[in-house]
Amino acid sequence: MRELPSLNHCSTCVYKNLLFGNLNTEDLNFLNESKKEIEFKKGEIISEEGTEITSFLYLKQGLVKLYKKNPLHKDQIISIAKPRDFVSLLSIFSESTYKYSISALEDTIVCSVDIKAMKDVISRDGKFAIEILNKMSKMYDDILETRFEINKKHLRGRIAYILLYFSNHIYQSDEFDIPISRREIAELIEMTTENVIRILSEFRKDSIIKIDGKKIYLLEPERLESICKLG
Repeated sequence: MRELPSLNHCSTCVYKNLLFGNLNTEDLNFLNESKKEIEFKKGEIISEEGTEITSFLYLKQGLVKLYKKNPLHKDQIISIAKPRDFVSLLSIFSESTYKYSISALEDTIVCSVDIKAMKDVISRDGKFAIEILNKMSKMYDDILETRFEINKKHLRGRIAYILLYFSNHIYQSDEFDIPISRREIAELIEMTTENVIRILSEFRKDSIIKIDGKKIYLLEPERLESICKLG
């Protein structure tokens, strides 16, 4: 982890309009004074379950996973977050400590804004508060929808779903380096690692996908879509 030199003001950030577009100049300057850009290497923990929430975190570059420890002390992945996602929204207004951990799946840059500064602006700007609530609601909705879609499917449908998820929602490509291990795929879609390996091998033998190390090629995405829909 290392703090990067602050080269851009919030007012000139290309992502400003995702949340801060309607803030007045005074509040934007106020938030800018408390923000930091922090780089995390692949595998580094960004925040840990049980630690105090001190910052509002925005994913500027990279990919992260949100996860909890289950009673057996194994990771249960809640969600995968991509650039433009606000990765701390699930806890910052309901709890004083994180209820989940966040770690980098690839080299990542996070924009961090002091949580007290954020709450000060929210308390005096009703429109901004509603925007925050909208973002929180969407994040909850996305996680619930993903969990529902996964849980209603059988094993082959779950693997098809997660491959299409990475293809369509993360990388927008039929070719990508899968950012998580077979074990982490199993955690995400609630399967055993052995079943994940077996079904990926079946898809490969059926020429639906090609696997080259971590590189995945979706050779027949339409067949994957069909498997996913049939569950």
